[in-house]
Order: sequence, then C-alpha cells, then structure tokens
Amino acid sequence: MTDAILKLSGITKHFGSVVANENLSFSLEKGEIVALLGENGAGKTTLMSVLFGHYVADKGEVEVFGKKLVPGSPRAALEAGIGMVHQHFTLAGNMSVLDNIMLGTESLISFKSTPGAAKKKLKDLMERFGLTVNPKAMVKDLSVGEQQRVEILKVLYRNAKILILDEPTAVLTPQESDKLFETIAQLVKEGLSVIFITHKMREVMAASQRCIVLRHGRLVFESLTCQTNPKILAKAMVGSDIPQTIRHRQLPGKKVLSLRQIFLIDPEGKKVLEDLNLDLRSNEIIGIAGVSGNGQSQLADLISGLITTYTGDIYLDSTRLKKISPRRMIKEGVGRIPDDRNGTGLIGDMAIMENIASENYGEFPFSKWGILRFKDIAARAKKLVKKFDVRCPNIDIPVQKLSGGNMQKLILARELSGSPRIILANQPTWGLDVGATSYVHTQLINAAEQGAGVIIISEDLDELFQVADRIQVIYHGRLSDSQDVDRVNRTKLGLIMSGLPPNKEEQSRREKNET
Repeated sequence: MTDAILKLSGITKHFGSVVANENLSFSLEKGEIVALLGENGAGKTTLMSVLFGHYVADKGEVEVFGKKLVPGSPRAALEAGIGMVHQHFTLAGNMSVLDNIMLGTESLISFKSTPGAAKKKLKDLMERFGLTVNPKAMVKDLSVGEQQRVEILKVLYRNAKILILDEPTAVLTPQESDKLFETIAQLVKEGLSVIFITHKMREVMAASQRCIVLRHGRLVFESLTCQTNPKILAKAMVGSDIPQTIRHRQLPGKKVLSLRQIFLIDPEGKKVLEDLNLDLRSNEIIGIAGVSGNGQSQLADLISGLITTYTGDIYLDSTRLKKISPRRMIKEGVGRIPDDRNGTGLIGDMAIMENIASENYGEFPFSKWGILRFKDIAARAKKLVKKFDVRCPNIDIPVQKLSGGNMQKLILARELSGSPRIILANQPTWGLDVGATSYVHTQLINAAEQGAGVIIISEDLDELFQVADRIQVIYHGRLSDSQDVDRVNRTKLGLIMSGLPPNKEEQSRREKNET
C-alpha cells in the first residue's frame, strides 16, 4: 500500500482456548472502500472491536495516519479519526437529531451548551455529503433509513476519516440501500475511507474496491473486487464449494392457510395489523417482504398462536379456527422458525436433546403414561443432529454453546422432522453466513417440494427472489397483492416497501421531467 492511512499488524486475540483473530494484518488506503467478509464466528466483529478500542489485542498493533493507536480506548479511536456505525443503531429515540449528534461531544463540566454552532456544523455536513434529515425531528419518528443517516452524521460530526459499517443495509429498503451507497461514494470522493462488513455479495461486487476474507480468525483471501466473483468469495469464506440453491417451481395445491380481514391492536391502542388477507397453498413458498416494524412480528406470532386476541378469521384448510394457541397450532401441523433463535426458538440453558423434545415432550415416543423416555429422546436427538448436520460435541451440551448457524439447524431439525404442512420461517437466515444460509434455503425448498406450504418473512429481497414463488409486501400492517417473483422487479417491491405505490413514483418522475 503506497498511501495507507490504516495498518493492522499481527493482530491476535484469544478468548480462552477460542481463537478469534490470529496474526491478522492488512492496510487501508485513503479513499478506498474495502468489504470485510467471513462466516459467523470468523473474527470480523472481534477485529473491528480491536480497531475501535472495545477489545485489547493479545498481540499486534494498530497504526492510524502513521501513529500507533492507544489500545482499548474508543475515545482514542475517535480522536484518531475512526468512526463506527453498528448494525443495531445506538440512538436515543426520545431526543432530537441534533441532540443525538451532539451527545458526548461537549465537556460534562461545561456551563452551557452551544447548539447554534453544532446546528451550523451539522447543516454544512448534510449539504456536503447529501445526508438530509431534520435536525429538530425526534429520532423515534424517523424512518430506519433516516436513522442510519443520523448515525453516519454522528461519525462525521466527530471528524472521522475512517468509517466502519457493520451490516449497513440489514434493515433498509432497496431504495435506501442504493441511497446509502451513493452516500458512501460521495464520502470517498471527499477523502474518507470505508470498511464495511456484509453477507450480501451483490453489495460487495457493486460497492467495494477490494475484498478481504477471514476464516477461523485468519486472513485467507484478499483481492481487488474487479478480479474476483461471488463464487470465489463464498468458497474462500467456507473453505469449500457451496451447493447452489435451486428453486423448482411446483404446481400449488389446495389452500392450507387463509387469513381474512385480520385486525390487530396493540396494548397502546395502535393498529399493527389492518385488513390483512393471505392465502397459502401446499407446494408453494410465499415471501413476506418489508422493513422492520411494519407488523411482521405480530403476523408471525398470530400464525404461531402466540397472539389470541384479534378480529377476523383464520382458516386451516377450510375449517375456521374459533380459538388458537401455540399448542393448537403445533397440533394442526404448523412448524415455526422464529426470528429470535436464542430468546423464543430455543432454551439456551437446556441440552440439545431436551430442546429437540421441547414441543412434543408429552407425546409418544418422548413419553408414555406421563413419564419421559430419555433413551428415546436421546436416540431421536442423535438421529436428527446427524441428519441436519448440527455440529456439536454431544447432545447433552446446552444449546447456548452452539453457533448461530448450528442453532438454526437445530430448530430446523425439530420443526421439519414432524413433517409440518405449514412452515412459518421468520427471518430464517438473519445473521447467518453464506454456507448456513444455503443450507436453510435448501431445507425450506425441499419441504415445499414435499407438500408443505411455506411462508418466509424476510427483510432481504435477495433471499426472497432466490427461494419464493410469489412475494407480498407488508407495510403499516397491510399486505399488498402477491407478485410472481418471475414477473416483478426489486424497484417495484422497494417502492411498495417504502409506502409509495409505483404508479405514483412514475407519475412524479414524469411531472418532474416535464417541468
């Protein structure tokens, strides 16, 4: 590197016997965009935490603009010009945009604040980088895309020259993602350098100039983006070729689930589901797209039987359900893959074999006459762990010791082994690497081919285009009409996700051109 502004040399970090980073070295040039890739647990977050001062490396050093960075000090990192935008925003929702940006930049012993100067600096930054947001607006009232702009403005306000973005588009619509990368391009033109962590190959190929791949804590691959491709990068991440996920279109069978005019009001009196209608048939996969917070969680909980107070009708086959409960839905053949694998999908303190039996422990072969049959539970667990490739030393360890990908495989093993006729998969690949993602997709496609009706709720349009037969968008608790994946494009779905009908956008564009 001839113009390196950041150098990481021999970074090593162990947590007990676990190797997080091992002798990692790379550089970042001024005005460069680098994509940092790797499986879950490859060491990406640990490395960035060392860089930003959250962790102290066991060995190695970080050099910024030719000076050694004081280890273990986020303040030192900020003062050196390093800024980090985390995947989960760290904003105070009950404060204004300006207050959030100023937070932590003024001395605690100062007798007065200087919002006037801060507002002027913020205005200059917004104009310079094209990041428009109302300084007086309360953060809780902003869209997710606007909140991300505030996070970036916070970093720029502190005069950052190196920007680290962790999964920057995880909660954005396609239009917001495109806008973000336009912003990043402008930042780079102004002299900033960017490292972004992502699992989305399309973004890597479109936005980065160089790729760095970590595996098992070590740097295993580095290349200019123009000299590589997604297949090579995916192989570098997992160490082998990844089976291609192929969606075979099936002729849909009979209706297995119908929702009719569903209304749901939360405890605060707000409508979270409104006049929602949905039909699911056997042998098909429906994708539910939408930005987080538009009713996806409530829809998933309703279908799972966790929400029992609503208006409207739920039909299984042609039978209207008068009462629902989690146990009733399980008995009716509904398999659920929840978005929170740690909190609601599994019981972390319980063993693998116990989690396998957790939904049907009162039934044969797991129990007889009210007495648990541990030999049968263990035999079943061993069989499913092998079949679904859950990597673990034994079936007696607590599931909290498994990686995210293996936790997801365990949930799939439990749910799919019962041959459910309806599968509800809520964010099934959230936080998973390309290998685990491919495995999950293959299992869901196989289930649909074997006759199940599958609903996949996801904020990742790439995922839905890959596995779904048709897509519906949820916005403010309403579901749009379904769109065949082979006849709809990302732009149209993105507009619906943002609440703007495509025809209005086209009309607005025509009016602008005529003006």
